[in-house]
Amino acid sequence: MKHIINPSRRRFFAQTGAGLLAYAVLPSWLQAMEGMGEMPKMAPNKASPNFHADVEIDLLCKPSTVSILPGQPTRVQQYFAKLVKGPANTLTEIPGSYLGPVLRFEKGQKIRINLSSELDEPTITHWHGLHVPALMDGHPLYAIDKGQSFVYEFEMLNRASMNIYHPHPHNATASQVYHGLVGAILVNDEEERRLELPDGEYEIPIVIQDKLFDAQNQLIYAGHMRDRMMGFYGDRILVNGRPDFSLDVASRAYRFRILNGSTARIYKLAWEDNSPITVIGTDGGLLETPVHKPYVMLAPGERLDVWADFSGRNIGSQLVMRSRSFSGVLPKMAERMMGGGMGGMHGKTLPVGSDYPIFSVKVTRQVSDSPALPGKLSTYKHYQISDTANPIKPVPIAISEGPMAMRLNGRPYAYNDVLPSERIPFNTLQLMEIFHTHGGHGGMGMMGGMKHGGDQQMGGMGMMGGMGGGMGMMMSMAHPIHMHGQSFQIISRTLEMSGGEDYASVKDGFIEGGLKDTLLVMPGESVKVIKPFQDFKGLFMYHCHNLEHEDMGMMRDFLIE
Repeated sequence: MKHIINPSRRRFFAQTGAGLLAYAVLPSWLQAMEGMGEMPKMAPNKASPNFHADVEIDLLCKPSTVSILPGQPTRVQQYFAKLVKGPANTLTEIPGSYLGPVLRFEKGQKIRINLSSELDEPTITHWHGLHVPALMDGHPLYAIDKGQSFVYEFEMLNRASMNIYHPHPHNATASQVYHGLVGAILVNDEEERRLELPDGEYEIPIVIQDKLFDAQNQLIYAGHMRDRMMGFYGDRILVNGRPDFSLDVASRAYRFRILNGSTARIYKLAWEDNSPITVIGTDGGLLETPVHKPYVMLAPGERLDVWADFSGRNIGSQLVMRSRSFSGVLPKMAERMMGGGMGGMHGKTLPVGSDYPIFSVKVTRQVSDSPALPGKLSTYKHYQISDTANPIKPVPIAISEGPMAMRLNGRPYAYNDVLPSERIPFNTLQLMEIFHTHGGHGGMGMMGGMKHGGDQQMGGMGMMGGMGGGMGMMMSMAHPIHMHGQSFQIISRTLEMSGGEDYASVKDGFIEGGLKDTLLVMPGESVKVIKPFQDFKGLFMYHCHNLEHEDMGMMRDFLIE
């Protein structure tokens, strides 16, 4: 992978933030526009008599209460699971947590999951990172109502990896995830098993989220339009559903399976003593060899597989995982408002990009031996641009932002609104380019999509288009782009404008190798990836995994045909 930085004579208009002032006075008709593209009502899928499951799980989502802070229990939404058939280790509860149980599967297993709902709103569950048929992917088309059930049946095609299950109903994904509906999926395979990596009590899921509580310990969520435009930020960090998380460990190596389960907050993970973070895997599974980083950026929906070795540390010694300071993921005025407490923005006591602890580790017992870090982890096929069906015409994913619109390819989400560029030939490898349309992208300006095939491709830049590139740059922020289906490989990151100190504060935290399904794209960046579209036809979504942005319509469909 290559890193390119193209210096620019112009500074970001984002150094000022006048456009943000519009957030507080958005007209009421805007919220109605966010519901554009109402979904048809599809009948829930039923069990197939010809599908013979190796594993079967009943999965229920319903309102619940959990004690999180001292005092009154907190109302949440929660996944409950029951193993109907399969190995005993398929389900692992996280004690005292609102998080769904960890689901553990083997590559090659045939899996049936019977989802039912007791929520007072539609819901559907998406298997984030899994390669499954379109019908089984948790598309909002298939949202079920209270009292209904949806049966998922699929074979586990993924290599060993950490994946996620969470709701995906149109306009309500962020709220349901925020209120507790999220869980981890661990897939194992023979390649991974041969490495004898830390397992059992030495393999620990770490789900990081931020929350905001009122005086009665109840969750507060997104009361203002600005909370949705910037993303919603809490002022308290929870790990595995618990505040002030502390982990007692032995003096040996552990495997931390880390997930950013926040709706919007981006973390810059680093050990407090400045020892390197050893990364052995990302979204799509193990890397080829371990990577040592001073810090690692982790956006919503991304995962990290971390080798944490406490060998040689004395009993009583402590180590803290922190999120270190960084900048540039929000417009400058938003950063100032959060940092200075202006305007009552939520999360002002824990600004995005500030320095704060995530969790602590304490060595409480000595052991005599510990596994060694493997020098070679895994093997996977490396894609080349020459392997793709479209080496000179990348599929565009154009990001545009404005005080009244969050868009991909210039359009809000709408059912049955597939652009020509979003129609993907079945069983092909596709070169894709994710970029910001405002300013700097090869001189494209706001109508950047013209580069990729005229205004049929980028039809209707929406309200944003009429505001001009200057406003766009003032609004510029980082977006974690998630693509459903198979993992992709990053080919290049190009910074099209001078990122300065902002980009310098994050650039060493990107994992350049491995397989990904969620990718943090910084302001001014253009990122090229190669993604396979194999095995299954149908609609597969791509969207911003800042879930407030997704619910505002920053989501589209690929039609594989």
